[in-house]
Amino acid sequence: MAENKTQMNDTSVNAFIDSVADEQKRADSRALVALMTRVTGQPPKMWGDSIIGFGHIHYKYATGREGDMPATGFSPRKQAMTVYLWYGFEEDQELMRQLGKHKVGKACLYFKKLEDIDQGVLEKLIEKTIAQGFINPA
Repeated sequence: MAENKTQMNDTSVNAFIDSVADEQKRADSRALVALMTRVTGQPPKMWGDSIIGFGHIHYKYATGREGDMPATGFSPRKQAMTVYLWYGFEEDQELMRQLGKHKVGKACLYFKKLEDIDQGVLEKLIEKTIAQGFINPA
């Protein structure tokens, strides 16, 4: 079975953030690192070449495929900031309505700028992810 391409590594988180071309995304990335570090109690680690993760979870599917991924994290993508939350957005529609200008995928929250969303609500979503037991020290 093939190994996951996105692995935790020792690349410098600060060097990665410094390499982000967009100044707003660099500033938002630094703010998200501070917020996620505080909420998770975990240091930021690079996963692959573009994801900043906090803690990790080990998963195993019925197919036998298994691996590790960050418990939560984000990536300053060109189109939007992408935050990875395993909580599930369907569980709390009221909280999602309070979040602000965003889009969602299955486990991804997308927004253009951190100022477009309520950071207190984002913090609650991260806390709910962590409360599900989806975190192990990195």
